[in-house]
Amino acid sequence: KMVDPTLAEMGKNLNEAMKMLEDNQRKVEEENEKKYARKDIPGPLQGSGQDMVSILQLVQNLMHGEEEEEMSQSYRLQNVGEQGHMALLGHSLAAYISVLDRERLRKLTTRILSDTTLWLCRLFRYENGSAYYHEDDREGLLKICRLVIHTRYEDYTIEGFNVLCSKQPVIYISSAARTGLGQALCSQLGLPLSCMCRVPCNTMFGSQHQMDVALLDRVIKDDVESGKLPLLLVANAGTPGAGHTDKLGRLKELCEQHNMWLHVEGVNLATLALGYVSSSVLAATKCDSMTLTLGSWLGLPAVPAVTLYRHEDPSLSLAAGLTSSQPVEKLRALPLWLSLQYLGHDGIVERIKHASQLSQRLLENLKNLDFIKTSVEDELSSPVVVFKFFQEYSKRDQTSHAAQASTIQHPIISNERHVYDTFNQWLGEQLAQLVPASGVDVVELEDEGTCVRFSPLMTSAVLGTEIQDIDQLVDCLKMKIPVLTSTLQLREEFEQEVRRTVGLLYIEDLGWPGLGVVRYNYHSDEKNDDKQEKELEKINTELLKKLNELESDLTFSLGPEFGGQKNCVYIGMVTEDLDVSELVETIAATGREIEENSRLLENMTEVVRKGIQEAQLQLQKANEERLLEEGLLRQIPVVGSVLNWFSPFQASPKGRTFNLTAGSLESTESTYVSKAQGTGTTPPPTPTSSLAKQKLPGQKAFKRSLRSSDGFSETSSISHCDDLEKMDQRPPALSPGHEQEPLETEKTEEQKEVAQAQTDTEDTHRDQLPPNSTKVEEEASQR
Repeated sequence: KMVDPTLAEMGKNLNEAMKMLEDNQRKVEEENEKKYARKDIPGPLQGSGQDMVSILQLVQNLMHGEEEEEMSQSYRLQNVGEQGHMALLGHSLAAYISVLDRERLRKLTTRILSDTTLWLCRLFRYENGSAYYHEDDREGLLKICRLVIHTRYEDYTIEGFNVLCSKQPVIYISSAARTGLGQALCSQLGLPLSCMCRVPCNTMFGSQHQMDVALLDRVIKDDVESGKLPLLLVANAGTPGAGHTDKLGRLKELCEQHNMWLHVEGVNLATLALGYVSSSVLAATKCDSMTLTLGSWLGLPAVPAVTLYRHEDPSLSLAAGLTSSQPVEKLRALPLWLSLQYLGHDGIVERIKHASQLSQRLLENLKNLDFIKTSVEDELSSPVVVFKFFQEYSKRDQTSHAAQASTIQHPIISNERHVYDTFNQWLGEQLAQLVPASGVDVVELEDEGTCVRFSPLMTSAVLGTEIQDIDQLVDCLKMKIPVLTSTLQLREEFEQEVRRTVGLLYIEDLGWPGLGVVRYNYHSDEKNDDKQEKELEKINTELLKKLNELESDLTFSLGPEFGGQKNCVYIGMVTEDLDVSELVETIAATGREIEENSRLLENMTEVVRKGIQEAQLQLQKANEERLLEEGLLRQIPVVGSVLNWFSPFQASPKGRTFNLTAGSLESTESTYVSKAQGTGTTPPPTPTSSLAKQKLPGQKAFKRSLRSSDGFSETSSISHCDDLEKMDQRPPALSPGHEQEPLETEKTEEQKEVAQAQTDTEDTHRDQLPPNSTKVEEEASQR
């Protein structure tokens, strides 16, 4: 039975709060109220205060937002578990314990700190070590650097930075280290960037992600000869990218030779808790300090990182900030102290072992897949698996590339790597989207390029990754490999087909994961670049719309949102049964049809405009002639009416009608005589193209027949003959003229609308026309 009622109430409140925050099933009334109240907008502090339930409800709304479909944001909360609740309880307890009296607080914090340090040192085989707990994982290395400066420069406490001028300190880090680590250290320590030395990795022998020890030895000797002081070396037990481990044994010998401090960090340090540890990682136990990130390894939220170190002078550790005389500072270890007790030794080892088994399961499956290239340090035990899609050249391609190696070797290698980087970027994004519980991500490596990385020690405890997730990941990878190989093989054929086709322009975009990029090249005599650009955009936009309306498995788009070419059609991934020639022919024919329709409408508008202007001139001239014929007296208002009553003036109405077929103006005298408009000649049919080839029932567009051209089996031949007989028994297809009839009808109707709006301008004496002589309507009905 718990004696302290405050602790019992604290645990109860924490459980209720976590249940409320993790409950995503909100009521409809609350949703509606939230939708209109907009509680996420900052407002004034209420004077009466609010209860805990209302405050937690506000926190829940801010955490989840209004988009319930984003399940990935709440996925981490769903896998916190009870061990995570213990870590969160530690923060609440730290605030409660801090109000105790000073003596009781000192005893309690000393016990918590000593217990946690002892457990971690035994768990990770680091004997006689001290621990520093920090929130930022780089802060431990920063305090270690200050400790080494205090140790190597005896007068640093008194003289400060002046003592560094006599011998400039040098900190060595690997080129495979975390991005920005060196700059962050120099900035926090107040050192110039010249104090940071990046050591290259191996280029000839060994892993290309390991530090070059021989080169490091030469660099250190050169720095010593130039009057500098080698201070500290940062090594990796699991590089951030590929997860490889430096040769820690040789690096430790080198550091002892030059009196340097060796600090190790990396995800592979977690394997020190297992029964079997590789010799390269086991050498980390002899280093001077190491940083452990237990939160991601064990799935513990808001627990501090730990830096274990060995040093004999407590005063220098206090000066460097590794230890503190304030008891409250020691409470940082409280969440970790609670979580380690909850998990126990077996629970901790089991979680790390489970992550190692996941990586081994994936590595074994990847070995059996074609076109997948892995990059692991140890085939038997590698906590990090890095792989990429890579397709070897065929013998014909190898011969062709070997013949051209002397002239275009570097561009081919550069373009090829860029294409593979793009495809692997797409592959990693697809796998992460299809199997989010796997935790795979995309990483950029200096030598391998873009790869897919699986690091279960960093993700599995938080995401709850299981063996079935790895099997699902492999299944998805097997489905994506044929798509990648087919697209890669057909890219060159697509480029050649587009370059041979008149009217199409191939756009080389190595950053597009798909078949390729094409643009319909619009030819115009227009000198206005802006107008030509708008017309080009209009045609390619309409072309994209037409292609998406076709029943096919292809994806057509405008390309990426940023960095893509304008006025282009981007074609996505394809399968091996794609008919490239049909695809290119369809794109070209559709583009020509859109261009012809656009030009036809533009020409018709121009002809009608010129016809109206000419009709106005002719009618003005006819009006002047009519005035001369009638005489001057008939134009006087009163006299003209009396004169017209006694002696009516007989004059035939003169008008103009515009013939869209011939593009000319004609007189309307014959229309008034016959009371009907002439039909004229039949307009020529609008040129169209047959875009769709004859397909079998249910077959989608751009699909190539699966029958082999070399030979047919007996069953395939029989089925092929049956298909031909069925096609012969179908009703005869319409002639090309009938196929074009709907399109021609639509265009004829458009012509009628233009004719009704802009033709047949008459003179001002409409009252003299017969009542039933509506020329435009009769012309439309006759046509």
